[in-house]
Amino acid sequence: MVGLVFLDVDGTLVGRDGVPDCVWPAAEALRNQGIRLSLITGRPGRGHALAYARRLDPTGLHVFESGAVVLALSQDPHSPPTQPLLVEALPQEAARRAVRLTRRLGLPLEGYTALGDFFVEGDSPLLKAHQELLGVAAEEADLLELPSPLVRLQVLADPQAPLGALMDSLPQELQAHVAESPRMPGVRFVSLTKKGVSKLTAARFVAESYGLTLAQSAMVGDGENDLEVIQGVGLGIAMGNAAPKVKAAAKRVVAPVEACGLAEALLALLD
Repeated sequence: MVGLVFLDVDGTLVGRDGVPDCVWPAAEALRNQGIRLSLITGRPGRGHALAYARRLDPTGLHVFESGAVVLALSQDPHSPPTQPLLVEALPQEAARRAVRLTRRLGLPLEGYTALGDFFVEGDSPLLKAHQELLGVAAEEADLLELPSPLVRLQVLADPQAPLGALMDSLPQELQAHVAESPRMPGVRFVSLTKKGVSKLTAARFVAESYGLTLAQSAMVGDGENDLEVIQGVGLGIAMGNAAPKVKAAAKRVVAPVEACGLAEALLALLD
């Protein structure tokens, strides 16, 4: 019996044209049966992602920043979330080395804090497009001079970007998670968190907070950064637009996001 469902955002909840209308009645039907819904995303807990979380489960626990932050939503939809229940900050010196590395490689770079502060270095068109996708305006800043610790760094890479050089030289204290979004085709988002921090570690924290296990949970996703959660829960579900290895690992495959695949996955969990 599934008591908790984790939902990825880009390529699962959100397609090329946004969130299909069919998703929301399906989510409400699960909530009416007492099944909790938890957003699990690399996005920060602000802007569109926070709005999605509020609509999916307005008093629930939701995972942001590729597992580095878990937020509990308040009863009042007009109030900000409570203090994060879980924060996994980047080791400061490792983060500084990563910032210097991306500068040497000329890669657009973003930095995020636990409270949702969003900073960028440079004026790349990719950075501007990503802010529109997130629904959050970033502040330009020197990422080596921030007063608050970062929980995540993110590189935005076009097809010509030297990703191999980046991956080969990352500090060993950091872990990379690579994702894509149908709303920015061709761009790879490389999130850097503290080593050992991932969607799976955060999913386990959320499940335990609800008194559940991962075996009593389901995960719906499409990307390789969803793979470990799809494999770690009791019921892993892949979208029809998922990467081949994600489909191969899932116990169930549904339609693509634009064809109401997420609603199909959710409704299948009803009694």
